[in-house]
This record gives sequence, C-alpha cells and structure tokens, in this order.
Amino acid sequence: MSETALAKSKSETKERTIKKQTTAPSLNMAELRELAELVNEHGFTDFEFENANIRVRLSKMIAAPIVQTVQPAVSAPVAATVQNETVTPETPTATDEDLHKITSPIVGTFYASPAPDKDAYVSLGDKVSENTTVCIVEAMKLMNEIQAEVSGEVVKIYVENGQPVEYGQPLFGIRK
Repeated sequence: MSETALAKSKSETKERTIKKQTTAPSLNMAELRELAELVNEHGFTDFEFENANIRVRLSKMIAAPIVQTVQPAVSAPVAATVQNETVTPETPTATDEDLHKITSPIVGTFYASPAPDKDAYVSLGDKVSENTTVCIVEAMKLMNEIQAEVSGEVVKIYVENGQPVEYGQPLFGIRK
C-alpha cells in the first residue's frame, strides 16, 4: 500500500471515529430524569452540566412569598389615609343570596381605581350598567378591566384596594 493510500485510510478511520463520538448522545432520557430528581431532591434552583457532546441546564422557578403588612394602631397620619380608602364596610341589611356577585376572572391584585391618585371606579350605592368598569385586576403586569356585566346598585365591596385575589373570588355584590 502506498503512503498516500495509507494516510488516506488512517484519515477516513479517524473521521469515522470522530463522527461516532460527536453523534452519540451522552445522556439518555432515564439518566436525564434521574438527574432532574437529584437536583429537585437537593433543593437546587439551577443546575448546569456540560461535556464535549451535550449541555444540560435545569432551572426551577420558585414562587415569591406573599408578604402582607399589618398597619399600626391608628395615629394622625394613618387615619388620614384610612379615611381616603375607597372600600367601606359591608351594608348589614343586604343578604348575599339576593345579590349578583362580580367575581375575579383571574388570579391577581385588585385595584379599585385606574391610578393611585384617581377616584375609585365605583363606590357603595353607585348605579352600574353591564358595560361599567368596576375595577382592575392586575396579573403579570397586565391590567385587566373588570366589567359589571349586570345593571344594578353596588351594595357590597368584598375586597380592599391592593389585595391579592383568587380566581372566582367575589369582588362586588350588586343588587339588581
């Protein structure tokens, strides 16, 4: 065999070996699942593995805890803010069974007004129609205007401004 043929043969053999090495996966699905379980078991939020053939990155999102603050006993400055709140106590004469409840269509934060320095969309005793915007529920930085969907009078406000709300949670009670 000539030197050229021998060199060519060695080159082809080396090329096939390299192709086999680069195309063969270094982790199968069972190994990947086992790796994910280990990462979860040890409480990691991020894990990254890399070698010549593969790169694996596992990341776990952790929900931020909801922190609620408790207001101190009423003092002069706090009393002024409480008096400006748009939410007032429920009317004891109205029963829940007689009311149409406007519920939250999504999980988010309830806002009674379009901006902190603006008046509330509705207050107790206000008349509303089907297309009246009654509040905003913010979810993931999107402001969702909530419509009354019925005509009547606002007789109950179940939540306070800035309060987190759940899907289906009552927001307002409307007497038709």
